[in-house]
Amino acid sequence: MRKAAVVLLLALLAGACDSSAPPPPAFGDARTLADAATAATTSGGSAKFGTDVAVGSVRSKGQGQARFGAGGTAQVMTTDFIGEPMELRLVAGKLYAKVPEGSRDEVGAGKPWIEVARDGTDPFSQVLGGSLAQLAEQNDPAHTLGEIRTAGTIVSAERTVLGGVAAQHYRVELDLAKLGADLPAGLSADETGQVGGKFPVQLWLDDAHRPLQIVLDLSPILQGAEARITTRYTDWGVPVDVQAPPPGDVG
Repeated sequence: MRKAAVVLLLALLAGACDSSAPPPPAFGDARTLADAATAATTSGGSAKFGTDVAVGSVRSKGQGQARFGAGGTAQVMTTDFIGEPMELRLVAGKLYAKVPEGSRDEVGAGKPWIEVARDGTDPFSQVLGGSLAQLAEQNDPAHTLGEIRTAGTIVSAERTVLGGVAAQHYRVELDLAKLGADLPAGLSADETGQVGGKFPVQLWLDDAHRPLQIVLDLSPILQGAEARITTRYTDWGVPVDVQAPPPGDVG
């Protein structure tokens, strides 16, 4: 009788412990995860972000703010991508770069801003258009979430804390064959062959399913050298000021 009572007591204690355990992550499949995070990003309205690009010994940092909505993402950021501070603005699908002062006469007719395009014929776009467009794209969580929805498989999921905020941490593999030409981080088809057709992504969401951090790991392409793009999002819902440069200032 005493033994039965002890077993019952242990069972009750185990039940009490289980009741206080954190709930499991909210999503078990990549499509549902991406849909919920995309909807939360749009309803979140705006956020601040910071980007850290590390490739071997080369590191580039950026910070900015973005506005999210059904019509797309608008953002303004400052980055040291070219070795000195440069401001970028993405508004209504157009990307603008503030040209370093010493280069304005050459590429922007003396104007402080120039419109940049991947396929632009101006010298600035030909040299940096693709890279800057990719950088701006990478700051938009909707882009990576779209790739996860199309080609992702959740490898693991856990509850954790990131920067003092309760978070859901997902490790996802992208099947690159399902993405077609829309490959992560500007990769080429030849480069993706080196990673066996899979690409690792990590995603942290807050309890409202808004992105807190996204990490793209490019290390397999460089055969073990560090190569990561990390984007962090904070201050969801704070007012942001994102506007295109005055037309008269665009060369």
